[in-house]
Order: sequence, then structure tokens, then C-alpha cells
Amino acid sequence: MLPIYERDRGVTVRPACAGDAEAVRAIRNHAIEHSTALWTEIPQSPAEGAAWLARHLERGSAFVAEAGGEVAGFAVFAPWRDLEGYRHTVEDSVYVREGRHGLGIGSTLLTTLITAARAAGHHLMIAGIESGNGASVRLHERFGFEHAGTIREAGIKFGRRLDLTLMRLALDEAAAPGSLG
Repeated sequence: MLPIYERDRGVTVRPACAGDAEAVRAIRNHAIEHSTALWTEIPQSPAEGAAWLARHLERGSAFVAEAGGEVAGFAVFAPWRDLEGYRHTVEDSVYVREGRHGLGIGSTLLTTLITAARAAGHHLMIAGIESGNGASVRLHERFGFEHAGTIREAGIKFGRRLDLTLMRLALDEAAAPGSLG
């Protein structure tokens, strides 16, 4: 069990539970409807949101941030690819409720994800970020993520072609690049 993380600004991060599904779905749906963070234009139904969160709960890879008595953000990590050769690589997702940015919520969530992924024995964390999302790129850079490349015009949303910035963070710092350590 991971500890609960707290920040000076009254933000608490804890493992998510099934009861968080609606709050998480609301944050995801806001991102779907108003941003290029999620490359779909189809909001999640309550059943889809609960099923999506349940997959992360089974892995122990979902966390929520609470501030002011509400779920103010969430973060998950998931397998980057399904093939067994990728089994030690995960991808992170960090979302903060609209109006709660700049309070350290994203940083606290990302700290929790990195700690949890390391504890689970993962080797590498990948961030796939819409290239125009400078705040997310800067957040990941602050945590040591390196730019691994940009895939031009990888997706479409709101009638625009979008570039995907890939960033990487080695989680088992003692391992040399390319080693199995």
C-alpha cells in the first residue's frame, strides 16, 4: 500500500476507489469536450467511465487528488503496449479539474504515479502529450522526463491535425540504458 501524499496547499492524493468513478469521468469528459488532451470527441457514459476506472483499480494504478472536499484531479498509469516485450513500460495520464490548475495537484499526482510505478517494478514511464500542451510538457520535464520524439499529425480533433510529443523517464535509475537491470 502506498502512503497518502499531502501538499502544503491542502491537496491529498490517495489510491482511487470505485466510488470515484463519476468524479473521474466528469474530469475526463471535460477534457474530451474542451481540450486536445484526449483524442476523442465522444464523452464516456457512466458505465464506460466505471469500466475504464475498474481496469486501473485492478492494477492498483489509479489515484485521485482531493482538495477542498472534492476530487480535484486524477492520475493513472497503464501498460504502454499489450505485447509482453513491453511489460516493464507504462504510460502516465494526469488530469486536473478545470479551475484547479496551478495548485500543485498535477505535480503531486505525478509524484505518486512515479513512486507507484517504481514500486510495481516498472522500468520506463512514457508520456504521450499533445505537442501544444506546454503545461504538461513542462510538468514532465520538471520530473526528469526527456523528449523522445514528436510524431507529426498523429491525430485529429476539433478539425485539426495534432502532433504527439513522446517523453520518457527511466524508473529504475540504477539500470544503464539498454540493460535488463
